[in-house]
Amino acid sequence: MAKVEVTMPKMGESITEGTVIVWHKEIGDEVELDETLLEIGTDKVDTEVPSPAAGVLTEILVEEGDTVEVGTVIAMLETEPEAAADAPAADAPDAADEPAEPEDTEAETEEVAEVPEPEAKPAGEGRVEVVMPKMGESITEGTVIAWFKEVGDEVEQDETLLEIGTDKVDTEVPSPAAGVLQEILVEEGDTVEVGTVIAVLGSEAAATAAAPAPDTESAAEPDTEPADVPEPAAPSGDGTAREPVPAGGGEIERRGSDGRFYSPLVRSIAETEGLSMAELESIDGSGREGRVTKEDVLSYLETREEQPAAPQPGAAPEPTQAPAQAVKEGAGYDGRVEVIKMDRMRQIIADHMVRSKSTSAHVTSFSEVDVTNLVNLRERNKKAFQEREGVKLTYTPFFAKAAVDALRDHPVLNASVDGDEIILKKDFHIGIAVAIGKKGLVAPVIRDAGQKNLIGLTRAAADLAERARNKQLQPDELQGGTFTITNIGTLGSLMGTPIINQPQVAILATGAIKKRPVVIEHPDLGDTIAIRHMMYVSLSYDHRIIDGSMGASFLQTFGNALESLDPDGEL
Repeated sequence: MAKVEVTMPKMGESITEGTVIVWHKEIGDEVELDETLLEIGTDKVDTEVPSPAAGVLTEILVEEGDTVEVGTVIAMLETEPEAAADAPAADAPDAADEPAEPEDTEAETEEVAEVPEPEAKPAGEGRVEVVMPKMGESITEGTVIAWFKEVGDEVEQDETLLEIGTDKVDTEVPSPAAGVLQEILVEEGDTVEVGTVIAVLGSEAAATAAAPAPDTESAAEPDTEPADVPEPAAPSGDGTAREPVPAGGGEIERRGSDGRFYSPLVRSIAETEGLSMAELESIDGSGREGRVTKEDVLSYLETREEQPAAPQPGAAPEPTQAPAQAVKEGAGYDGRVEVIKMDRMRQIIADHMVRSKSTSAHVTSFSEVDVTNLVNLRERNKKAFQEREGVKLTYTPFFAKAAVDALRDHPVLNASVDGDEIILKKDFHIGIAVAIGKKGLVAPVIRDAGQKNLIGLTRAAADLAERARNKQLQPDELQGGTFTITNIGTLGSLMGTPIINQPQVAILATGAIKKRPVVIEHPDLGDTIAIRHMMYVSLSYDHRIIDGSMGASFLQTFGNALESLDPDGEL
């Protein structure tokens, strides 16, 4: 039986405290791993907190309505109490006729733990399983991108263990408890279903005791073995011995002649596609320590016909850079060049953009907006707004509100296409493009933007942008959008032709705000030249269902909403 602390989680770099809104469990209730324990709130977002382990809720230390600092222990769990109580009977058959006294349970459990047979220990004693987390209702699997800890490393609770990815977002996974990383059960590059056990944590003593166990191959550090150690019969993923397969097809070894490890997913793809071991070894790996990932194999298969012939058995192995050099020469590169492998985010963006261009008939319309009133209104209110609301007042929420106003008048732009049917969306879920350094863009979604006022839009946009840059978004927060805004002006661009975020049918780009002399109609002076804050906006839309007249009308409505703002108003 082990105690697990539940702490107030960290909800972002700027969040230092949280408030318990409601407990979903009571003392004495049994809880499953990742089952919702309580709901907490900050000044930016409310969220449910999952249980870090399976067990019984024994203590609630913070009442509903209380606000405490991040890291504060708010509850205690006891893990696997029934398993601990039943363990002595299972391990001591000669005492089966004698009913065990409750007070002797812990003593008997300790005696069993001292037997030098780790596999006989109760399943929950001193061990915490790390599972592939659920990252949204529609997400059923995840891919291990990188482990930040190795077997034998000590980890603190909430310290980052690994990074996982879906087709929407990459996220760092914190440790559910403090201890020692005993086993890593899923290798980098492997994709597994939500709920799959991917690692095991335990106490330092438990890790030491488990070290000589015969079934701990998965906990070994395969990458630390010297490349020249002979492996006449490398173990397969199921623990059985497998004879080496010569080049030319057949089964793929778990480890190559150069010592590189190949994950089960990579081996499966290679065997299915008829790759030889020699071909697999010729692929440059973009993963950690040069490992070959799923994307590496798929990229190789796409250009396989252009690749040089695989080396024959017995031939001296070429350096790992030779195949890449052959590809470069085959592609006709001349002079000084550098070939850089696309990272995961870039590959996802590339796939989405190509798919969008092949799906929608893109047309882009442009307009010019006088945002002088907007600039003056923001300058007048931004200091007091930040002091009162705790977030910066940016232009983004004004753009979002004006876009919602225009979408109400042009509902076909808040739609999707399914065959020959147009699906009009009654709710306005606005995606806001956020730059992640120089790596790329993501577009987290402000849900129900049509029901939020300017303050609500400001809070939502600031929260999503911050968590996007800190890899704290959930996949569900990147999907379900009905319309997207990308503020390219923050990067200095005057205008652009953005690509539609499928399955949406339109995307709006707002350019940089610049002072320029323009002709305006003065009520007393007539036409006159004045210095105004001007901004170009562009709308890319799906010409299958949206014509140029409707695109222009949308831009006019959007511009009017911004130009009609009261520069002397209070927010």
